[in-house]
Amino acid sequence: MTEESEIDTYLTISKKKFGIYLLDKKKMSTLYKEELNFEDSVQDLELKNLNNFLDENIFKVEKLLRKFINNIFVVIDADKILNINMSLKKKNYDQDINLKTLESLLIEAKDLFKENNKDYKIMHMLIKKYIIDGESYLNLTSDLKTDSICLEVNFICIPIELSSEINQILDKYHIQINKFLNTSYINNLFLDKKIQTEHKISKVLSGYNKNEIILVSKSPNKIGFFEKFFQLFS
Repeated sequence: MTEESEIDTYLTISKKKFGIYLLDKKKMSTLYKEELNFEDSVQDLELKNLNNFLDENIFKVEKLLRKFINNIFVVIDADKILNINMSLKKKNYDQDINLKTLESLLIEAKDLFKENNKDYKIMHMLIKKYIIDGESYLNLTSDLKTDSICLEVNFICIPIELSSEINQILDKYHIQINKFLNTSYINNLFLDKKIQTEHKISKVLSGYNKNEIILVSKSPNKIGFFEKFFQLFS
């Protein structure tokens, strides 16, 4: 049987469709996939129907795994998703652009966003571009030098009220949410590629977009703010 650490479970939620996927990450093999498409157009998420969908599929997935599902990644598309851009500028006394300077700017951006948007939870934090001496860059190289740096950062967020509602539904099955992700953001990364939904999600979680900041818990035993996925000078 496949080890638990090699398996991810994904739940997709939108006005048009629910989906649940079980992916063997090592083999990139789909072990279980079930989607429910809605024929009638709806104005908002029909979360009342999510219980029925989960009732029909959670047991099947757990039977396949021969164990309970404890954690799941939720990928959501909803009108209430918030998309905000922010620009920050900081003096760079070292001239060289280093991780410490960038980390300080990004932490400041994250804290500023949270302070002004307390009803939202960050799903994705993205560097849109760097502005150095009036020039815009999508990526950085280690040979750039400047006495100031400006970042344009994008936040994609879910209302805490909505995330709590989904949490409560999954709590009935004793399942915790690892992370919320946004459907539109993921699909836009793969516009010209024919990739199955579950493979797209896995790639994004594995750091497919090098300009996405992976937020990790502060702990001396955890990898640093950037080091896990965000390979700045690659």
